[in-house]
Amino acid sequence: MLYDNMFTPTHEISPLTLAVVAKKDETGNVQTVVLEDEIEYKVEHSPSKFIDYACKFFGASLKGRQEGTKNICGITHKAPISIDPSSGMYFFPTTSPTSSKCSWIAHSHIDHVLRIDSKTSEIVFKNGKKVVINASYGSVMNQIHRTAQYRYLLDQRIKQLQQRDPDPGKEL
Repeated sequence: MLYDNMFTPTHEISPLTLAVVAKKDETGNVQTVVLEDEIEYKVEHSPSKFIDYACKFFGASLKGRQEGTKNICGITHKAPISIDPSSGMYFFPTTSPTSSKCSWIAHSHIDHVLRIDSKTSEIVFKNGKKVVINASYGSVMNQIHRTAQYRYLLDQRIKQLQQRDPDPGKEL
């Protein structure tokens, strides 16, 4: 989601987004590639800025989503986030989100992870697409497990609220 001053999206992260990846181009500059189920496209902003725009589209900011993760399950570094829990859009960063090399991976689209070497992994998505990232196999697996735990805890909170008030739109 790229926005002008009125927050009008020109690209959107959706439930079909697999990853927002930082890749070096032929000149060594880092660019952002968005992998969708069917297409790939480049955006001008860093992956974390693009994720921040996505969060803002759904009424929060990346920082706010990170603080929410901290409050729910205590994760403070490389925190997974929910861009929109009702759509199942949970993403985790591959490194510190302040780094231009940080990529964001959609948790629900991962099929499996392969170890390439001690510092590199390949994520294979359910649709067969693959992305190579600069993160160790152990780090990626840890992020997958942390995201699963965060997802579970947030889903439990949402279910508890829904059980307390099954019809929040009903007049008193």
